[in-house]
Amino acid sequence: MRAPDADLPAMEMSFLGNTLDRQSTRRGDRAYLSGLLDRPDTEIVLSTPRTLVFPAGPPPQFGHTLKGALTLNASREEMVFLGLRPERGRAVFATTLAQQDEELAEMPSLHLQDLRQLAIQRTFPPEELGALAQARALIHWHRTHRHCSQCGEKTVMSEGGYRRDCPSCGAHHFPRTDPCVIMLITDGDRALLGRPPRLPEGIYTTLAGFMEPGETIEQAVRRETLEESSIEVGEVRLISNQPWPFPANLMLGCIGDALSTNIVIEDDELEACKWCSRDEVRQMIEGTHPEGHMIPPTISIAYELITGWLEETSL
Repeated sequence: MRAPDADLPAMEMSFLGNTLDRQSTRRGDRAYLSGLLDRPDTEIVLSTPRTLVFPAGPPPQFGHTLKGALTLNASREEMVFLGLRPERGRAVFATTLAQQDEELAEMPSLHLQDLRQLAIQRTFPPEELGALAQARALIHWHRTHRHCSQCGEKTVMSEGGYRRDCPSCGAHHFPRTDPCVIMLITDGDRALLGRPPRLPEGIYTTLAGFMEPGETIEQAVRRETLEESSIEVGEVRLISNQPWPFPANLMLGCIGDALSTNIVIEDDELEACKWCSRDEVRQMIEGTHPEGHMIPPTISIAYELITGWLEETSL
């Protein structure tokens, strides 16, 4: 997708810039990973179930030392290896903390912040934001998959955090990434935008939904659009994709051509849905919409799809 005209904000989707060398062929080498973990320049990304936990700045600091992480009761055995930074080969690991946000927030040496807000505020450069997305997705998986789904036994981390093994039945469990379709459905010079209840007041966005087993991207776009708005969709084009670590999704951005135009909301996915002209969408972007409606911020693929359609730069 090409950039829109200069009178629109620049497209700046988040979580795309991860440059870590994941060293995937060396994840099973425990001595190698242990040596990396003990290096004085190694960085440890820490997280609670809700927020990332950084050393207090300024300036913003990306990770903790191993000593600092262990002082906060992080488990050495649960350190996930993210990879090596391209400059000087500095290692980056990540793990979760048992403490609640309220307890950690009282420590002046720490700074807690939500990953989505970090992206909006551009606190870290793209390569570090991408690594934080990797960390959050993996940490969430480890936190929610501590027991074997086959026998219920407690599992142990292996392969640098990219597998959990069951000591009872021998099963291997791997991190999952859930693919989601996110689609802008168009009818000539109109675009279909909806308002899920979870979004801040006034924001309208593209429709989206999880893919189901045995389904192509195109089929998922048509099914989800029909379920949420009763609009039938014909041709579907895959435009771009984006890691979305909330908690561990891959967003597949599509443009679809509407075959029908009568909107009917039949479930609780949306509280509003409407066809928007190019002029109305431009008002949403420029902040001049008479009802205060807006589109999502630049960090999301929804913004790229909408602005790309508006300026006719979508494929």
